[in-house]
Amino acid sequence: MKKIIFLFIAFAFHSSLFAQDAKQLYENARNFMHKGDYANAILVLNRALALEPNNLEVAKNLGLNYYYANEFKKSIAALTPLFDRNDVDDQCFQIAGDAYWALEDAKEAENTYRKGIKKLPNSGALYNELGKVLWTKNDFSAIKQWEKGIENDPGFAGNYYNASKYYYFTTDKVWSLLYGEIFINIDPRNAYCPEIKNILLEGYKKLFADADLEKNYKEKNSFALAFLKSMNKQSSLASGGISAETLTMIRTRFIFDWYAGGSAEKFPFKLFELQQQYIQEGLFDAYNQWVFATAQNLPAYQNWTSEHSKEYAELNRFLQDRMFKIPTGQYYH
Repeated sequence: MKKIIFLFIAFAFHSSLFAQDAKQLYENARNFMHKGDYANAILVLNRALALEPNNLEVAKNLGLNYYYANEFKKSIAALTPLFDRNDVDDQCFQIAGDAYWALEDAKEAENTYRKGIKKLPNSGALYNELGKVLWTKNDFSAIKQWEKGIENDPGFAGNYYNASKYYYFTTDKVWSLLYGEIFINIDPRNAYCPEIKNILLEGYKKLFADADLEKNYKEKNSFALAFLKSMNKQSSLASGGISAETLTMIRTRFIFDWYAGGSAEKFPFKLFELQQQYIQEGLFDAYNQWVFATAQNLPAYQNWTSEHSKEYAELNRFLQDRMFKIPTGQYYH
């Protein structure tokens, strides 16, 4: 009798070790995923989903791990049933669309992103992905998607990146500069920041290539025209060429004029507020070095940081401590 009781207790104890709930299974799966062990993550997530078939996070992560494991059809199969749910998020559509893209099915990728946008019209990530699909088809309406992403989800960085690149290769001389600088401030550690910094440096050269910045401006955009008018007043400073140093002077005077001339009241703009703050904190030179000198001459910038270690340290603290985001409503394009 004692032997039977002992075996029962041992079995109950052993069972309790494995009778995990869906929440614990989900956490275990996340740990496997973070280690790159997608096969085990999939195994555990399938068990969690069997316990809680309606758990969105479990189903979404199952689709994500299938994607990471290059099992794209299974990823799509796991995610598609979630599309009609009221609690579906944009990541479900994004992962599924990316899986179609990995299968080289651009049509279904586009359809998935569009379906997601219809369901979630404020998702910057979905506008960004749809724009990229259209761009690969040489469909220049891609810029409309990136613009909608900027307008509806101003905190998402990807649309600024793609729009900045797009406008740089057109005749535009305003929006590439503004969108590019917003991008590097939203996500200053992004791997694409060096590329955009180079576009900013070369973009200012394009801007001041004409002695009269307003002369050839044909669009009817009052914000862009106000920007060009204030920049035009600083045109003489560009006579010696465009560099981090001359851009510090030009942009400092631009900010003074923007605020003194009433444009700041008419067009509140977080990017210019940030530049004004840098000026007030005595960090605008360091900031412009960070933006432009890294693209202009990286060894020279490294020398500058050594010679101005205090300003460099203060700028890094500032970049780390603040979160930059364009407020909803500050869309002027």
